[in-house]
This record gives sequence, structure tokens and C-alpha cells, in this order.
Amino acid sequence: MNKINLNKMIGGWFIGNFEPSIHKTTDFEVGIKNYNKGECVEKHFHKIAVEYTIIIEGEAIMNGIQYNAGEVIKVEPFEVSDFKAITEVKSVVVKIPSVINDKYKVND
Repeated sequence: MNKINLNKMIGGWFIGNFEPSIHKTTDFEVGIKNYNKGECVEKHFHKIAVEYTIIIEGEAIMNGIQYNAGEVIKVEPFEVSDFKAITEVKSVVVKIPSVINDKYKVND
């Protein structure tokens, strides 16, 4: 067994093609993301990866649509997305594949 505390990971990401990682792979990324009420992620897109966000607890808005606990959001490559926590939010994010520097900010 190998045990690593999630607090030692960067931004909650613990599997993927980055360091530190409990399992380094280019196949996919997995992260546990916690957001405070009102916290936002700027508009961005990925050119390669498909991103799946699963809302575990709380409520969030992505692209003007409200999502609640138990809902899964799939974001395709080149699809612009943003994120705002309406309440405290816990989510799991999976990106396929794990590609370094595949996040591009959108300037309005």
C-alpha cells in the first residue's frame, strides 16, 4: 500500500501526468476539488482533454447552468467553460487524457 495525503497534492489533483501524483499516467487525471461559496474558475477550454465534473456536495454554476449534488457535467475539447460555487462545493474532476498545459484561458 502507498498512502499520500490529499493536502500534499497540488489543487486536489492526485492521479495524472504531473508531480506529485500517487499514480503517474498520461491516460487520465483525477482530482478532488473543494470550493468556497463564491469561488470562481475563469473561462477556459482544453484542446485535447475531455473533462468530467461530478458535483459531490453543493451547488455550482457552469456556463450559466446550475448543477447540484449528484450531477455529472461533460465538457468536450474546445468547449469553453467556467465555474462558480453558489455554496461550498466538493467535486471530482476526471480529464481524459492527462495532457500537460492543455488549459487555455479565454479573454472576453
